[in-house]
Amino acid sequence: MIIPGLIAVVVSLVVGLVLGSVALGGLLIGVIISGVMLALMMANGGAAWDNAKKMIENGYLGGKGNDAHKAAVVGNTVGNLFKDTAGPAINPLIKTMNMIAILFSTLFLAWGILPPI
Repeated sequence: MIIPGLIAVVVSLVVGLVLGSVALGGLLIGVIISGVMLALMMANGGAAWDNAKKMIENGYLGGKGNDAHKAAVVGNTVGNLFKDTAGPAINPLIKTMNMIAILFSTLFLAWGILPPI
């Protein structure tokens, strides 16, 4: 988890210092929009995989022991990670990038190559 955390911090710093505050604003807007959509997709997709396995175990599509149940178990293995860990982990990434931008905003305005709007 050190490398993803460093990526969030370093990318925010590099974009702010090299390209300026306008580019950093665009980066943050993109991170927020794509991050929220990805987190929602992971949470909903993981829950759907988990619920599909539960439905098959309750008797739909032949119940336990058939190919549909085997496929649902594989899907549930991925789905649990999606809904419980990967989806919610995107929120700290978004918050970290925004916090770095706020903390270093004066530096970005003073040293950025592109002037602020």
